[in-house]
Amino acid sequence: IDKALLAILACPENHTPLSEADEELLAKVNEAICTGQVNNRAGEAVTEALAGGLVCQDGRLLYPVRDGIPILLVDEAIPLDSIP
Repeated sequence: IDKALLAILACPENHTPLSEADEELLAKVNEAICTGQVNNRAGEAVTEALAGGLVCQDGRLLYPVRDGIPILLVDEAIPLDSIP
């Protein structure tokens, strides 16, 4: 994600700043996705591994980045407290 773009993006739910997910978090989320343990806020199963993600400042939600585009829809967010 371009640093200038990241500086103006905010969580659409609570309007806090977003930061890029680190490799460790992405690996943990992708492992859970591979085992079918991840649902987004809409309750739909997440089936595609993530190449990137943006995390809310409070660390509760991860917004996926697909093909370099941040998907900033609340229903698409992955609640991180549900990741084993």
